[in-house]
Amino acid sequence: MNVLKQAKGWMYRTLAVLGLVVVASVAGVLILTIVGQPVPDILVALGAVAAGGLIRLSISPLNQ
Repeated sequence: MNVLKQAKGWMYRTLAVLGLVVVASVAGVLILTIVGQPVPDILVALGAVAAGGLIRLSISPLNQ
């Protein structure tokens, strides 16, 4: 039972960090677009990878 609590603990922290990365990436893209600056591809890629990880971790069997 203790192992399950530990697994859920790191999973929730990972979900929170990935969520923050996605929000920061989207905010960065929006701000750069509004200002008229070119959006770096790495910013878009970072957001896409974080969103994919967030989705994959959310549907993980460990989350059941």
